[in-house]
Amino acid sequence: QMQLVESGGGSVQAGGSLRLSCAASARNFNTRAMGWFRQAPGKGREFVAAITRNANTYYGNSVKGRFTISRDNAKNTAYLQMNSLKPEDTAVYYCAAGRSDTIVQISSTYETWGQGTQVTVSS
Repeated sequence: QMQLVESGGGSVQAGGSLRLSCAASARNFNTRAMGWFRQAPGKGREFVAAITRNANTYYGNSVKGRFTISRDNAKNTAYLQMNSLKPEDTAVYYCAAGRSDTIVQISSTYETWGQGTQVTVSS
């Protein structure tokens, strides 16, 4: 069964950048759509970005133009490049893997989740 491990979180000032990585343990990584979600204290899980098996990308409205999702199937890794960070981006970020290439904004369509990585943006 696939396992996902996120890394790259940390603390940064507003306007800064971070790159999150999501390493998958299974060789069938290239058969999965990959998504990033986030959850801030007291709030629900929010869709951030997704990339399908064919590398089509989708973004939440709050991160469009600032975040970029990518994948490297040779390394079984998905990435989230976050630029122009804002304090409201502060959250725990989770990566997820799922079989659906069409319903990528809904968290329930993903089968496998990482443990999450904290991102804190100070003003």
